Amino acid sequence: MQRVCFLLKVRQDRLDEYRERHAAVWPEMLRALSATGWHNYSLFLREDGLLVGYLETEDFAAAQAGMEATEVNARWQKEMAPFFESLDGARPDEAMKPLTEVFHLA
Repeated sequence: MQRVCFLLKVRQDRLDEYRERHAAVWPEMLRALSATGWHNYSLFLREDGLLVGYLETEDFAAAQAGMEATEVNARWQKEMAPFFESLDGARPDEAMKPLTEVFHLA
């Protein structure tokens, strides 16, 4: 199982709404994530907007490709893009650049 961690930055003026949206993620989005191999997926949000994402998957590239092929992901990414800083034209899911793991205690 591959463990993946990534960072994004939520706009300071959108923090509350970002939390609200993730308290009620669309059921079809949740089903798509599970079906495409996203497991133990968590998002952690700091008060300054730093967002830390963590997930486990057999193959991150395949999990991303699986989501990219879904219609619900296209809608979700379009709605979420305005919440983030520094995407440089990319969708939020395209901006997820995995961090290099340097230590793990099992």
